[in-house]
This record gives sequence, C-alpha cells and structure tokens, in this order.
Amino acid sequence: MPRAIIDLNTSSGLATVKGQWKFAQGLVPGEPNEGLVSQLEGSPARLPDYDDSGWEVCEDLAKWISHGFSFVWYRTQITFPESVAGHPVSGVRVQFETCIDDYGELWIDGECNRDRGTVQGFNVPQRVKIAEEAQPGEQHTIALLAANGPMAAPGGAVFVRYASLAFEWREPGY
Repeated sequence: MPRAIIDLNTSSGLATVKGQWKFAQGLVPGEPNEGLVSQLEGSPARLPDYDDSGWEVCEDLAKWISHGFSFVWYRTQITFPESVAGHPVSGVRVQFETCIDDYGELWIDGECNRDRGTVQGFNVPQRVKIAEEAQPGEQHTIALLAANGPMAAPGGAVFVRYASLAFEWREPGY
C-alpha cells in the first residue's frame, strides 16, 4: 500500500497540517497533586474543546519533560492538507503513529480506541486510525497522555519518541 508520512515532530511537518504541540503536566493539568483525585471520572484534557491556551508550546516532543512519578498531556489540532508528497488527500486513510515513553494513551477528537489507543507499556509503538476517507481541510484534535513508569518506582522522564501521520492510498496509482 503506497503511503506518505508527515513527521509531527518537525516544524515543516507541523506547518503542513497547521499544527502546534502544547504540553502540560498532571493527569488534570493545573490541579494539585498532579490532578490525582479519588473517583476521578476522567481528565478533561482529552476532550477536543478543552482550553489548552495556557499550556506551554512544545518545540521538541522528544525532550524530557518531567522526572519521577508524573503525567504529561501533549495536544495539537491538525488540518488535513490538499495533498501529501504530491498526491491528493481526498479519500485516503490516515493513521496517527507514535511511541510514548513510558506509557501512553491516544485520544483522537476526545475518543480513545480501547483496542489500539489505550495504555501501552514501556515504549510500545501505537497506531490509531484518524480517518478512513480523509477530506482536505478536515480538522482533528490529538491528545496524548504520557505517564512515567514503572508507576511504583519510575525512572527517566516523560517524552514522545515520535509522532507522525501516515496517509495511505488503497488503489494503484493512488
């Protein structure tokens, strides 16, 4: 299957989809104790209409953000371009691919694919479908929750090894 990749950890890749990564620490950013509260129904940071305007801009997803036990959210809104690598985007499948150190959840437009986008342990590559038949100008919010692990005795820090969009054409000649 022919495919083209947009690297979402480069300024040129982000410019192609009119995106910008932002980040904030905590399961619920801005709340005490990393946003860890008893009986939490869910973090609002996963939702597409969440206000992340006060978050820091993230110029490099691979940069270590936090040491010890911690959660970090990364968010961006993307817009599908007219074409990628000289091929039209209309009607193609688009996948988001990433690898989060150590544990990660992928939320696309406020939804988590429970089979493919839920917590994966220790740097497991993840891929979820964003669109089966993309249309130029279509917008999507990508929210990544990263957690440092192992949870009982974390080491290292939180970061995203890579993040990309894969545009996949199903027909010969695309």
